[in-house]
Amino acid sequence: MSALPVPSPVPGRRLPAVEERSAGGIVVDVREGTALIAVIARRNRAGRIEWCLPKGHVEPGETLVETAAREVAEETGIVGRVLIELGTIDYWFATSNKRVHKFVHHYLLEATGGELSIENDPDHEAIDVAWMRLDEVHRRLTFPNERRIAQAAWNRLAGTA
Repeated sequence: MSALPVPSPVPGRRLPAVEERSAGGIVVDVREGTALIAVIARRNRAGRIEWCLPKGHVEPGETLVETAAREVAEETGIVGRVLIELGTIDYWFATSNKRVHKFVHHYLLEATGGELSIENDPDHEAIDVAWMRLDEVHRRLTFPNERRIAQAAWNRLAGTA
């Protein structure tokens, strides 16, 4: 995603830029030959519902792989084993005092246990969670870059990557 200019609070003064990293991914459960992935719903600042992939901030001392597995479990209730890296999405946004260049690292995980639930989401960002068919999830995911990550997962699982 290309960077957009961010207006400064004071004309002619540019906000300082910082870098942030998050991780998450696509947790897959294959049932009767169909790949299902767990996705979450949340409300954006305007109150609209967005369907997206689970992800979150890296905790101190945690690797990106550990973060991905933890965030998927917290936001979906599904425990997963990380298989491969799918790709990284980066974008810019601004707060009142800084510009943030955000990097989100996505991994493919195999579901190993758990039940769909948003009860363990410590930030209470998720308002719903659902299994969706991987070959149809592009119709429901809100963000084009996350649809690209889902396509990368499909390509890997289908052996076309």
